[in-house]
Parts: sequence; C-alpha cells; structure tokens
Amino acid sequence: MTAVAVLEPLAPEADAVLRAHASEVREGLEAPVAGTAAIITRGQGRLTSAVLRAAGPSLRCVARVGAGTDNIDVAAATALGIPVFYAPDAFTAATAEHALALLLGLVRRIAPLDAAVRAGGWAAARGAPGLADLAGQRMGVVGLGRIGRRFAELAQALGMEVVAWSRSARDARFPHADLDLLLRTSDVVSLHLSLDAETRGFLSAARIAALKPGAVVLNVARGGLVDEAALAEALRAGRLRGAALDVLSEEPPPAGHPLIGLPNVLLTPHVGALTGGAFRDACLQVARAVVDHLRGDPVDPAVVRNPGVLRG
Repeated sequence: MTAVAVLEPLAPEADAVLRAHASEVREGLEAPVAGTAAIITRGQGRLTSAVLRAAGPSLRCVARVGAGTDNIDVAAATALGIPVFYAPDAFTAATAEHALALLLGLVRRIAPLDAAVRAGGWAAARGAPGLADLAGQRMGVVGLGRIGRRFAELAQALGMEVVAWSRSARDARFPHADLDLLLRTSDVVSLHLSLDAETRGFLSAARIAALKPGAVVLNVARGGLVDEAALAEALRAGRLRGAALDVLSEEPPPAGHPLIGLPNVLLTPHVGALTGGAFRDACLQVARAVVDHLRGDPVDPAVVRNPGVLRG
C-alpha cells in the first residue's frame, strides 16, 4: 500500500495523478503522516524534522507546491536521504505580474479612488488624485532569481531605471548596485529573496531608515524578510510614500497588526502566485515528480531542492 499525505488541497488534475498511483490519499493539515510514502504541502503545512521522523521509514519523498521551501526542514530531509520536490518556475510569471499590479495599484491609488467613486465622490477624487509616475523612476530589485529577473524586465518595460542587488546572481541587463546605494537612491525597492537564516529580517529598521525619503517598499517574496513594525512606523511618519505587500510574517495577520489600517499600504493575502494556470501547473509538476519517484522513474533535477540525495 502506498499512502500519500496531501496537507492542503491541490488542483483536481494533480489530485487525479496522485490517486491513480496511491492506494490511499490522506487529506488535511492534521492528516496522519505515519506510514506515508510522500507528504505534499502548499505552504501552511510545516514539514519539520519531527514530522519527517514521525512518518517513519516508509517516507520516500516530500514536496512543496511552490517556489520556496522555507516550510520544509530541507537539511533534515537530506540527512534522512529524502528528496524534496518543488516547483521553482511555475509561479514566476504570475508572481512578477502580481508585484507589478500591487505597485501600480499603490502609486495610482486604485483602491481609494474606486472607493471614492462608489461613495459618490467622483469630483473630489478627481480634484486631488495624488497619483505618481513610474516611468523615469529608479527601481531597486533585491534578489535576481527567476521572479526578480522577470519583475525587473516588467519594470524596465515601463521605462523605469532598474538596478539590482543579489547575493550571487548577476544579469547584464540590470546594473548591479551596492546594497546601501540601492536603498538610498531607489524610488521603489522590491524584495525577491528567499527566506533563510541569512535573510530573515533583511529589511531591518536600520535599512528602512536608510531608504530614500518618499520611497515605496514592495514585497511578494516572504513576510519574514521585513521588520514590519519599523516599516509601519516609517509609513505613519510619512518618511515613505507607501508599501505594497502580498506576504506578512504571520499569515493570517493577528488583530492589531501595525500595517493594517494604514492608508498608504496595499495588502493582498499571499495570492500573487495563485492564478488558475500557474497553480494547476505547479500542482501537476509536483504530483508528477512524486509519482515518478515512487515508481522508481527518474525525476528532473530542476524540481529537486536537494538533488544530491538522488545522485547519492
């Protein structure tokens, strides 16, 4: 018997792929993992070392429907010889497009203007729109992975001057800037880093204080990258023009979260990647990798977070 635990719902097409192979599919965040051959999560389910060990010797792989694996203890999985599958490219276009939508929505004040029109305030809204240009402004892209590169392309297409900083990647199309210089001179700072021990709290209070006055902060990566209390204080004080975020350090946010209620903040509930096509493709990519591995067939190394496990 091959049991698979699916902690959060998948696209129907991916669910069908799994059920065609597995003798049992256990569903839900509280699904028992003992005796399973595979565990699949989307983001809420956390695969810690304890969870991996609780599954027992039957566990042959785990997977994340997403481009990040910060909710999986990859080091523990590797030590146990368990490959971690993910979908590194399925959400690239959707997430970059959502970042651009957030930016445009914020600087063009789409939500408050829509609310004003619906409330009968057409003339007043037109009289003081407070809109900002993007063409000719400097975009500082922090992180040049797949999503960071695609977002930089979109910003450049709008006529923005794009500079970038990355721990390791370089792209000749986007001049590499010293991080301090990027923060001090960019009209928009957009975060596209993975979350790890090195990047947690990356946009700290000190770095927020160093941002160009009137700058905009954009984050569609991970909430843990940002000191949210310091960001909220800078926004309340008017030192920054605004912030647009699809991610928060705690999701959903607790009551009284410092960013909620600020008029110069635009928030969406971690949905940047969840277009119908991108979600379906990511679910299928992960489900097929799981099934191929359980069958003993080769898996594309590009969807394996720790490919050394398979090579070994």
